[in-house]
Amino acid sequence: MRKFGVLLLVIATTIVACNDSSKYTIKGRISNAEDNYVYLDELKVSSTETIDSVLIDKDGKFSFRGNVSYPTFFLLRLARQNFITLLVDSAEQVEVNGDAANFSRKYSVTGSEGSLFVQQLNQHLSRTKHQMDSIRSLQISFRDEADYATKKEQWEQEYNDVKQKQIEYSQKFVSEHPFNMANVLALYQKFDDDTYVIQDLQSLKLAASALNSFYPQSEHVKALYGNTLKLMQDERAAKMKQMIQEQGVNSPEIVLPNPDGKEIALSSLQGKYVLLHFWSAMDRGSRILNPVLVEVYKKYKSKGFEIYQVSVDENRYEWLDAIDKDKLSWTNVGDMKGSIQAANMYNITTIPYNYLLDKEGKIIAKDLKGPNLDRLLGEILK
Repeated sequence: MRKFGVLLLVIATTIVACNDSSKYTIKGRISNAEDNYVYLDELKVSSTETIDSVLIDKDGKFSFRGNVSYPTFFLLRLARQNFITLLVDSAEQVEVNGDAANFSRKYSVTGSEGSLFVQQLNQHLSRTKHQMDSIRSLQISFRDEADYATKKEQWEQEYNDVKQKQIEYSQKFVSEHPFNMANVLALYQKFDDDTYVIQDLQSLKLAASALNSFYPQSEHVKALYGNTLKLMQDERAAKMKQMIQEQGVNSPEIVLPNPDGKEIALSSLQGKYVLLHFWSAMDRGSRILNPVLVEVYKKYKSKGFEIYQVSVDENRYEWLDAIDKDKLSWTNVGDMKGSIQAANMYNITTIPYNYLLDKEGKIIAKDLKGPNLDRLLGEILK
């Protein structure tokens, strides 16, 4: 019985040890801060939350312990404007040393790769901003000099070179550490209130995709991923607008095969009002809308109305079966590979979705459903 009790004690001790091994610790020494409090704040997407606070002892030492499920941003704070940013993962043993007088500008950190990356990113950008400010100061100080115009041109070049080096540094960091949460900081760093250091969408896509695959539950990653998707949609919309402008009044051309394998061009229907409609046989919303389109088509077909329906399906059997069951008698096309090029050209991010084109192929309305489509066609095709 005694042996059994000893065994239970060993098991309990092992469990405690395992639990302790999953905790992070943040400890260290801050000189000239004795008998003051140091605070640990979690840095959220749009706010901070104080997690803990401890009194710094007479030797300047402090210690925090806690649990995180994924790399988390913290502020280690002496005062509102005197803090450093840490990126702490579970089980990391982080040690921070510094002096209260210049804590936010000069400190050492060990035991946390993420926190070290954060320090490097912040210090590099700080040096860059200092260089940029120095160049601007020269422009102000010497603006009354006789050769100011020549010097100004030289300073502008130096300013742009310094700025470009920072951009290249940040982009290189993202490409070399795609799965590190420090990328979130790199992607949101700014030269000023309005100018992000990284404005390259490819860098955003790389980091957002990589981090989302590793840390989908992170609030910061969710925000980054959502912002990146929005920027991608905006980019596609801008490209579509540019294409329309370049092609005059015509919408971007689509040429896809119909159920018989014959390629049908969207432009072949010019001269009529055309509803360019994206759908899927596998999508419930698309199937619910189809009977409405059938009624509208019957009502306005004789008045110069046509439908060019683009399938984003990959299953040919389901596509043909839906056309038959829903009695879709208009032009239906699709490459059974998602019709990706056509969908991208028209910035399709959800289905069903449509555009109404006039007789010259100009887009005059979008995302028309049920009564709105019937009402507009009734006004146009009197």
